[in-house]
Amino acid sequence: MRILVLGGTSFVGRAIVDDALRTGAEVTLFGRGRTGTDLFPGVPRRIGDRDTGDYAALRDGSWDAVVDVSGYVPRHVGQAMEVLGDRVGRYLFLSSQAVYERTGVGPGSDEDTPPRPPVRDTEELNEDTYGPLKAACEDDVLARYGSRATIVRPGKVAGPYDVQSGLTYWVRRAARGGRVALPGSPEQPVQVVDSRDLARLVVRLLADDRPGAFHAVGPAEPTTMAELITTCARVAGSRVEVVPVPPEAVPPFFPLTRPRSRWSTQQRSPARARAAGMPATPLAVTAADVLAWDRERGEPPLEYGLSPAEEAQLLAGA
Repeated sequence: MRILVLGGTSFVGRAIVDDALRTGAEVTLFGRGRTGTDLFPGVPRRIGDRDTGDYAALRDGSWDAVVDVSGYVPRHVGQAMEVLGDRVGRYLFLSSQAVYERTGVGPGSDEDTPPRPPVRDTEELNEDTYGPLKAACEDDVLARYGSRATIVRPGKVAGPYDVQSGLTYWVRRAARGGRVALPGSPEQPVQVVDSRDLARLVVRLLADDRPGAFHAVGPAEPTTMAELITTCARVAGSRVEVVPVPPEAVPPFFPLTRPRSRWSTQQRSPARARAAGMPATPLAVTAADVLAWDRERGEPPLEYGLSPAEEAQLLAGA
């Protein structure tokens, strides 16, 4: 199978390319050529820029499928589809759980849940526009390719090479042991999907030429924030005491925590993706691999979370 990957050198894209190459696929990468230049020697690269609309490198060639990892606004997918046309068989768009409304949906919601209204009048990505822009991208891909379109909607993705805070914050914090400040409730449900499980799903969907929309969520068993933190501690060989603290006492966008009104967004059904072949890596395995990778890279500062001093101050009043 010949696969074109639009953005395949950072985290999720990297995992997809790794999996595709393991299955024997012939992969071509398209991107700006600024990241991961030492990755995948021998894999052809087409250099362009989606932000400026430079797709000249894709004006020739044909592929059985394209995986769009780096499409965030309708212009991105529109220009890619325009240049590729029918020189690709299947168009798989990596979307997001953010396409759904955040409230009013019960636990176990599936891929037929109505999305948020699409947005097309901005390219500014923020908390309010990211999901609606992805929804617009989905609509455009489906309109152009119909039954040759596949949509994958990941939840929070975790694994080695994830430069965001997410699971990495909790793995790192739990490894230090002791009293751990948790903004909110220990019983909050949480879903994280291993990047390698997501990659396996994507490549399997292409191999099976399967249309439709699929939730990429994990782990296999329902998990709470308290269970996630204790799992991280167990793989690190430490002991922790989870201490709830007021959510309003920490900065916004705290890793993996959600207000109670949005707990159901962490309880989506993975049934369709599982039936299509998505594996379920145990959370302990993902956490252990993240811990090893984070230590190997020297544990650089994370964008979100609490410093040890900030946490100690919070815990002093808990």
